[in-house]
Amino acid sequence: MVLVAVFGVALLVAVLLSGLAARTVLSTSFLFLVGGALVSDGFLGLIHITPDSEIVATTADLALFAVLFTDGQHVSFSKLRANWRNPARALGLGMPLAFVFMALVTHFLVGLDWTTSFLVGAVLAPTDPVFASAIVGRKEVPVKLRELLNVESGINDGLALPIVLILIAAAGPTAGTAEASLGKIALELLLGLLFGVLLPLLVNGLVHFRLLGAEPKLQPLLPLATGIILYATCHLTHANPYLAAFSAGAVLVAVSPEAKEAFERLGEALAELAKFAALLVFGALLTPQLFGDLSLGGYAAVVLAIVLIRPSSMLISLIGTHFNRREKLTAAWFGPKGFASVVYGLLVLQSGIPHAGEAYTLIAVCIAFSIIAHSSTDVPIARMFDVEDLVGIPSDEEDSPTADAAAAGRRDMADNA
Repeated sequence: MVLVAVFGVALLVAVLLSGLAARTVLSTSFLFLVGGALVSDGFLGLIHITPDSEIVATTADLALFAVLFTDGQHVSFSKLRANWRNPARALGLGMPLAFVFMALVTHFLVGLDWTTSFLVGAVLAPTDPVFASAIVGRKEVPVKLRELLNVESGINDGLALPIVLILIAAAGPTAGTAEASLGKIALELLLGLLFGVLLPLLVNGLVHFRLLGAEPKLQPLLPLATGIILYATCHLTHANPYLAAFSAGAVLVAVSPEAKEAFERLGEALAELAKFAALLVFGALLTPQLFGDLSLGGYAAVVLAIVLIRPSSMLISLIGTHFNRREKLTAAWFGPKGFASVVYGLLVLQSGIPHAGEAYTLIAVCIAFSIIAHSSTDVPIARMFDVEDLVGIPSDEEDSPTADAAAAGRRDMADNA
């Protein structure tokens, strides 16, 4: 009950400061992270949570599912068909590059074996738009940039999971052979995709069935019921819940835009609650001992992961695209590590493989630093796009001679005025 009380107080403080946070570098995500750390055993000792506590895995799992379910509802298949190349570049080139670069840095700076180093790279490869919400959620940011980051982060969680599971199997004793593990992982992903597609279609068919239908005040609960059933079904059948959540959200908005519109405000609020709860619990794991256990090489790897590995990987993948310089730099910077990395990091810790503790420490510290860095810079960078728009420079255009000449003409007119 102490944890519930702490969460309530933290939620009240976050709501009261949310207006200030929307205008400054202050972040509500950061408040919950710090709040969890302050009430943990490392400081005030009000709550007692360890990495193997069931509440840690449960809250992170629920938060990731809820966030992906609502993220999927922002995907437009028509726009994605027209602009699939950019997300494909980020997922097909940028993500593998980040995975390999992180593995190299982990091996040479931290001293972990190659298998564990690649495992760390796989855990930290997925990105999460939750901690850069001002970028993916504000209309002044170009649509194509928001779609790139949203689709990339929604899909890369599912892409990283089989690699994480395979590397865990390769790094230590497992219940079955690698081939059996690979087949099991493929089946889980396939089931997740099937459930995510079929369940919204089934529910949509029931809504249009004669004698059935939802009255207006209950319509927001229809997608919620779909999400709850999907979550339970995935865990009962061991289907991949994250791929199911994202695909279900995308299918839901495609077949029933009115359901998405009715659910949007409720869904965003529930996703925020789940996110805040998971951040509070994760923050409770960030004790002084955890930070003290990481070597200097580990801290160097964390810094490189945030300021070099993700940016360079994304910039390479975006060579030759129609993004201008500012948009490329923004996409390169915003690769925050989030709930997928938390969940996968816990899988590593609970796997019992050699060096699991060292790998988890590096992963946890990297996630914490990433949340602080990215959630405190999203508002200022989003406002930069807003300023550009206000002075009349279209943010969607490429840096071209024509665009530069037009911009120069507008500046000359402003000077003459």
